[in-house]
Amino acid sequence: MNNILKSISFIFHPLIIPLLGVIFYFTKSPKYISLQIIQAKLISLFILTIVLPILLYFLLKTLGKAKSIYLETTKERIFPLIVNCIVVLLVLNRILTANQIIELYYFFVGILISTLACLFLVFMRFKASIHMTSIAGLFMFFIALSIHFSININGTLAIMFILTGAIATSRLHLKAHTGIELIIGFFVGFIPQLILLKYWL
Repeated sequence: MNNILKSISFIFHPLIIPLLGVIFYFTKSPKYISLQIIQAKLISLFILTIVLPILLYFLLKTLGKAKSIYLETTKERIFPLIVNCIVVLLVLNRILTANQIIELYYFFVGILISTLACLFLVFMRFKASIHMTSIAGLFMFFIALSIHFSININGTLAIMFILTGAIATSRLHLKAHTGIELIIGFFVGFIPQLILLKYWL
């Protein structure tokens, strides 16, 4: 069970969540988007949101500024969160602009707001769960897409509900977070996506 819970935290690391949201959007959207555009955007997002942060992590680890990929202390989180804000701004300005794919644009605006909130909490020496922030934001985005496109994804939403609970259990089991850090992390991810619905839903 210990290995399973560790695997859940690793497999559903916050780094991959934005890309999962984009992939899900492209598989469910009734809008016509050429395969070449989809591939170009996915490759660009993969490089910016996954490859770049991983390279940054190894740099920080080499410099002794990070002990693990989970960034266990508030001090370890400051620089990666700042860089993540910059990365999301690049995505919004170069890859997923508002006049191209408005749903994904506001999905990433929500991610930016959540990241800034996590950064603010870090400066307040509070370590909100970024795992919960990311999965909660994705959960709300899925709900919004089901309403926006009038599609039945109840099975997916049920899996997301179970997965959210599994991630919370994993983080508690690994003693990575307290219950309040998980709850705050959830709402930091969920609320921005909910508020932004009025701009695109």
